[in-house]
Amino acid sequence: MAKVAFIGLGVMGFPMAGHLVKKGGHELTVYNRTSAKAQQWVEKFGGRTAPTPKAAAEGQDFVMCCVGNDNDLRAVTIGPDGAFAGMKAGATFVDHTTASAEVARELDKEAKKRGFKFVDAPVSGGQAGAENGVLTVMCGGDEAAYAAAEPIIAAYARMCKRLGPAGAGQLTKMVNQICIAGLVQGLSEGIHFAKQSGLDIQAVIDTISKGAAQSWQMENRYKTMNEGKYDFGFAVEWMRKDLSICLSEARRNGAHLPVTALVDQFYSEVEKMGGKRWDTSSLLARLEK
Repeated sequence: MAKVAFIGLGVMGFPMAGHLVKKGGHELTVYNRTSAKAQQWVEKFGGRTAPTPKAAAEGQDFVMCCVGNDNDLRAVTIGPDGAFAGMKAGATFVDHTTASAEVARELDKEAKKRGFKFVDAPVSGGQAGAENGVLTVMCGGDEAAYAAAEPIIAAYARMCKRLGPAGAGQLTKMVNQICIAGLVQGLSEGIHFAKQSGLDIQAVIDTISKGAAQSWQMENRYKTMNEGKYDFGFAVEWMRKDLSICLSEARRNGAHLPVTALVDQFYSEVEKMGGKRWDTSSLLARLEK
């Protein structure tokens, strides 16, 4: 059992922190910007709340974090009330936020100066993966930092791997989102084409999902897509945030992402249709409007 703090109790962080108690058996302190959410978590799982990220981090062996973006991350880590001000020497900070590789390197450098470890560890698997404790966790950081963090992360991970130094986890999450963007657009166009052709969607998917077209998106989203239901996963506004990170990094490293840029524009059209909170499979709705 370790002393662990968890900062950020959104749709991902809330169940992830719960697994640290239920499966990991750890002693938890939680912080959330909206204190009522932190109190709700304590009522469900036990542990205690803290009034600031710094107070949450004080005396902890591990501090896990899952917030919205680079700015949110800096807000809860750096500054007089930030978690870094409360971290003890030798402790480990694990960031599950999907953010830029740049901020990961920045925070890793700051952590080293202060004498504790840092791991950037964005996740994939969505709300269902968080609730079921089967997330894929992509990590960047020193080998010693990762080795310390891996047993704690195991409480909510099906797959956890170190990909390289600080920032490598965030870069791998970008690869993940780039791949998903193209897959969802392809699946949307395939279903749209099948409908326009008068084919039986169920029969079509039953057949092609046994071949090279098979994907997680096909297996898990085709039924709800065919029914025009789009409240079963990762929200469009979150995907656009992630794709903007990918496109910004591509401008830095010289990568060419024409399909990713195009799909991002398609998602902007979905947002204009009122689909900001629809899940990412709603690309089909754009084709059917």
